[in-house]
Parts: sequence; structure tokens; C-alpha cells
Amino acid sequence: MANSPQAKKRARQNEARFAVNKARRSRIRTFLRKVEEAIASGDKSAAEAALRAAQPELMRGVTKGVYHKNTASRKVSRLASRIKQLG
Repeated sequence: MANSPQAKKRARQNEARFAVNKARRSRIRTFLRKVEEAIASGDKSAAEAALRAAQPELMRGVTKGVYHKNTASRKVSRLASRIKQLG
């Protein structure tokens, strides 16, 4: 357990930041799940719309430090290629 006042404050800040990041990550996963479900159903237009909605959320996660830039780009790229294959 943290002993110094500074360490106690850092522990509080970490808890608050963890909660914010957890909520943000959960929100992004929800958007990604909607894209996955649209791909699974075979509905190309719905999948494209879902990806267009998910993309800014993912990139916002990058700016907020939840995801690495390359991770988000890789996810978008792979989803886009799977949607393209639906034809």
C-alpha cells in the first residue's frame, strides 16, 4: 500500500484513469462488435456503415492513449478487407 502522500495521490489518480480508460475501451469494443455482427450477417451496406461509425471511435482511443496507433489502424484495415470480400 502507498505510504507517502504523493504515492497515495498517484494511486487515486490511477484508479480514476483506469475507470475512464475501461469505459472508453468498452465503448470501442461495442462499436467493433457491431461491425463483426454486420459482417457475420453478410449485410455489406450495414457493415460499411458500422465501420464508418467505429473508425472515429477507434482513432479517438488512440488520441486518448487507450490503443496504439498501429493497433487501431490494423483493426480498421482488417475489418475493411473483410467487408470488401463480402462483395
